[in-house]
Amino acid sequence: MKRNAEIREALGFDDVLLVPAETLVKPEDVVTRTRLTRDIELSIPVIAAGLDYVTESRMAVTIAQLGGIGVIHDNMPLGKQVEEVRRVKRAEGNVVASPITVSPESSVAEALDLMTTYRISGLPVIEQPSQKVIGIITNRDIRFFEDYAKPVSELMSKNVITVKSGISQAEARQLMHQHRIEKLVVVDEDGRCAGLMTVKDIEKLSRYPHAARDVFGRLRVGASVSLGKDAVDRANAMADAGLDVVFVDVAHGHSREAFSTVSMIRQQRSSNVQVVAGNVATADAAMSLIDAGADAIKVGLGATACAASRRLAGVGMPQLTAVMNVAEQCELRGIPVIVDGGVLSSAHIAKAIAAGADSVMISDLFAGTDEAPGEIVYQDAQAYKVVNPLAKAQHRPTTTSLVRDPFRLDEDAVDTSVPYRGSVTHMVEQLVGGLKMSMAYTGSRDIEAMRENAELVKAK
Repeated sequence: MKRNAEIREALGFDDVLLVPAETLVKPEDVVTRTRLTRDIELSIPVIAAGLDYVTESRMAVTIAQLGGIGVIHDNMPLGKQVEEVRRVKRAEGNVVASPITVSPESSVAEALDLMTTYRISGLPVIEQPSQKVIGIITNRDIRFFEDYAKPVSELMSKNVITVKSGISQAEARQLMHQHRIEKLVVVDEDGRCAGLMTVKDIEKLSRYPHAARDVFGRLRVGASVSLGKDAVDRANAMADAGLDVVFVDVAHGHSREAFSTVSMIRQQRSSNVQVVAGNVATADAAMSLIDAGADAIKVGLGATACAASRRLAGVGMPQLTAVMNVAEQCELRGIPVIVDGGVLSSAHIAKAIAAGADSVMISDLFAGTDEAPGEIVYQDAQAYKVVNPLAKAQHRPTTTSLVRDPFRLDEDAVDTSVPYRGSVTHMVEQLVGGLKMSMAYTGSRDIEAMRENAELVKAK
């Protein structure tokens, strides 16, 4: 019998409603902590999509501070993508490991260039080849100084306050207050530079108690790759920069090349980087990617009417049904599910979780915010944010995504223009607030309860 002898029904988010249930839960009591991958948790189930008009380092830092994670897009040269990852990992932490340093012979101009490039306010001065700390130079030292050709040794502060690894935040804060300084250089037993602690990092740790952080207190960050050797090279290079999660991002994840890419990345980076793979719309595809080594599965293929695969190829699956199909099998393997596509409101997030998802990826809602890439332009008294994907693609050293991913049906690249939306922080607060209300309506105190107990009904 042909498969289409009996056509199955499939549903999207707007085709269903959540059934209210008896509850003792208030929205403020709800816990939104969830799993991103096998080994990584987030405080909120929100991911900023790896698209060139959504996520670079600025977006990734903000989303991680709020408790989610951002995915650095790969529509840029490898070196640039590595640097974007490095910017996120250096944004804050208990200790800045492997800090940017200068030698005493370096010019003031070189020091200033490093501080500008990496958006930092000071550099330890390291003697070669001993690697011992002999001073520190800050933007205060350089301010009003005009002879940039002079060596750093003529301006640096020589009375450097150093500490040993393992110092507590309270002890560090006390030392900074005592000596009226903003930085402490961390040294090993031989006096060699091992890290840097700053007052700003300590303040940020207190300001964002629910931020997504690694074991060193650094913000979590993901990055997208496509297929083949380029994907493996990117994953390896970004892993060395501190990447937490690599997203193998393919239009049709149920393909041998996708399985092969996941497997190759897993074999080389299995010790310290989690692998998310997709996109898929069926349980069979998810199982194949899990067998290849995926630590989470991304669901979404032709999920909405505007999706290119649906419009141009007539291929897809409404998102709610796709999530339910995949989640049932992934749960048996202990693999989290990420919804990618069709999420346009907090109600969609709640329905996705009720269908079995662990987190959702947001794209269009975050485009146009202050933290998204692009320039603000004005037309007819309306503000827009514009990014040119074609211009970005021309900077790639190899080929465009159309060649790297043969299943991608991208239309000709044009300026992407979206209404300016202000700060993404407010938008995330609204989305999470709506999700908490949905969870309270269904009597769900946490994400796991929502996944297990929430009931959906057709709204038609």
